Amino acid sequence: MNQKNLFLAHRIYLLLGALFMTSLVVSNLIFQKFFYWYPFNITIFGANLFEVSVGILPYPITFLITDLISEIYGKKAANQIVVTGIFASLFSMAIIYTANAVPATSWSPVNDIKFTSVFGSTAIAVLASMMAYLFAQFIDIQIYHYWKIVTKGKHLWLRNNFSTFLSQFIDTLTVLLLLCFFGKIEWTKFAGLLISGFLFKVLMALFDTPFLYLGVYLFRRRFNLKVNEEIQLI
Repeated sequence: MNQKNLFLAHRIYLLLGALFMTSLVVSNLIFQKFFYWYPFNITIFGANLFEVSVGILPYPITFLITDLISEIYGKKAANQIVVTGIFASLFSMAIIYTANAVPATSWSPVNDIKFTSVFGSTAIAVLASMMAYLFAQFIDIQIYHYWKIVTKGKHLWLRNNFSTFLSQFIDTLTVLLLLCFFGKIEWTKFAGLLISGFLFKVLMALFDTPFLYLGVYLFRRRFNLKVNEEIQLI
């Protein structure tokens, strides 16, 4: 690969990393709002399908991006993005803690009580998210590359979905366990939210598969990559 293409590959990698970290941090900030989507009139363990946190909306994007980076840039590059995301989460938590500590003025549109009610649980959210994130993302990358080796770079849909299904279940389970343990969510809602959250993520994983195919196609066409060939940034 010539210098011009390598420079472009670096820029795209940085852009994907920025999208990944933005999705991760935002999901930590907005998790306290829950929404409903009722395509089916089904109740599971007292919870309607689907009643899930809005934090779940940007989070599947992170798995799509790590799968794309894994496919094009390799396992090491994907792991680097995951580790960087941890630092981004910690840094965002430090900023929020600082903002919560300083007193609001008497004329501030958002007073201390409102700010704390929205962002006061961010520490628990980040802790829960990061624990789940560590387990899920690294497992996703490991499984993805296992199937990539087994299939010799073929059957992209197989490794994309198989890796995401297991990792998303671990992610959902870990987050809910921690949030229920710290009293942020009642244990009576645990089973229903676990099933709803996991099934919603499965649907999102199936939905993003065509986008992964499109991304891989564009990369291979632009950089003239063969099946199973990766761009070495370092």
